[in-house]
Amino acid sequence: MKNRNYRSTSWIRILPFALFMGFIAVEGGARFLLEKNLTPINEGHLLYLYPIKAIVVGLTLTLLARHYNEIKLSDLKHWRHTLLSLSSGLIIFILWINMEGIFATQGNPNGFDPRAIEDSQLRFAMIIIRLTGAVLIVPIIEEIFWRSFLLRYIINPEFAKVAIGRFTWFSFLATIVLFGLEHHLIIAGMMAGALFNLLLYRTRSIAQCILSHAVANLALGLYVLQTGQWQFW
Repeated sequence: MKNRNYRSTSWIRILPFALFMGFIAVEGGARFLLEKNLTPINEGHLLYLYPIKAIVVGLTLTLLARHYNEIKLSDLKHWRHTLLSLSSGLIIFILWINMEGIFATQGNPNGFDPRAIEDSQLRFAMIIIRLTGAVLIVPIIEEIFWRSFLLRYIINPEFAKVAIGRFTWFSFLATIVLFGLEHHLIIAGMMAGALFNLLLYRTRSIAQCILSHAVANLALGLYVLQTGQWQFW
């Protein structure tokens, strides 16, 4: 019975992340079929996968929100930790846009370019959805999965017994490498994973990690819109 409870608790933290990655896999498969002329869909159709993904994952998070008792908004009242989270988010953003290189990448990025949408109102709506997903959804699903679940699961499969922010070298390094492999910019991803881990060890707070992640993603989104560096999206 106890093991069954831990499996249930695990899936609650895995499911939103798995759904998000599943949509990415679907998009990758669709692009492959598109390149081989094996599907009637076109590039324009793929633009609408992100809103669907954001809605599905967002609803899943909403339905499961009551189970995420490790996210304590009261942690944000600790102003020194909050200042550290804000600063680390900006540092991650600055490092991220300066670590783009062939040696540190995998695959070809298919960034979201809103200029492909002719209708101005639809284009604006898609930009808002993209920003909302990057700032409000991605930080929550990734920090719940990486920092709350996997970092502790590696230490002990009965991860709820492991205190938030407990350090071991193996869990620290393993999650850094895996977090990097999740991203197109591998080295930048590893850098971000390391800094998010270090922030967790310092603050013992998933909420602070979510805040830092959200700041990094917001800064990146605004940078992309300002400069047109769509490959970062």
